[in-house]
Amino acid sequence: MIDKTWPSAADAVADIPDGASLAVGGFGLSGNPIALIEALLAQGTRDLSVVSNNCGVDDWGLGILLGAGRIRKMTSSYVGENKEFERKFLSGELELELTPQGTLAEKLRAGGSGIAAFYTQTGVGTQVAEGGLPRRYDGSGGIAVASPAKDVRTFDVNGQSREFVLEEAITTDFALVHAHKGDRHGNLVFRKAARSFNPLAAMAGRTCIVQVEHLVEPGEIEPDAVHLPGVFVHRIVEVGAVEKRIEKRTVREGGR
Repeated sequence: MIDKTWPSAADAVADIPDGASLAVGGFGLSGNPIALIEALLAQGTRDLSVVSNNCGVDDWGLGILLGAGRIRKMTSSYVGENKEFERKFLSGELELELTPQGTLAEKLRAGGSGIAAFYTQTGVGTQVAEGGLPRRYDGSGGIAVASPAKDVRTFDVNGQSREFVLEEAITTDFALVHAHKGDRHGNLVFRKAARSFNPLAAMAGRTCIVQVEHLVEPGEIEPDAVHLPGVFVHRIVEVGAVEKRIEKRTVREGGR
């Protein structure tokens, strides 16, 4: 078995070129591969096409790459909490492929599983299927690039005819992923909400780079406890405990 450990986050992302496509894990601010993102920021890589559930916030997660002007296109399901994301999109500086959340998850999983496309009911009867969603504005309120119409077919399901829209799978040049624990062979364990998109992003990347809080020896993770097998992982970096931010902190009034 190959030892997949790398000495640092900077070394692990050093060959990511300008114009690369990335699948990046994280759900809100949970499970953001922040050490890898910061290393990519430091080396100056730009013109990136990023697939991720969201784009962090203005000063955290993918938001730091966005704020530095390094991202050309986002494929996401959620754009809230990031004012710079909104500004760049509406001004025409950023292309956005807005995708339903479950569809985005399945597009990544399908890409990692060798499935070219699939049909889903999600988006039927809307602009997701019919086209016309703004992907890039022209800076003066007009639409410069709109989403195309997608193939819609009718299938019999449980004795009923229903329409389904064709969605193509996603694969990317690289994946950036955060895991709670991993061994030198790349077997990974995720923690709570960080498990939502990180395994799927890992599967979709042709080169998967993982930061882990705890690096252990092969055999220390019980086989039944492995959330993602090492076959999907190419590089692994131990970064130790990382800051875990809360996207929007709320407290109860009156101490109740």
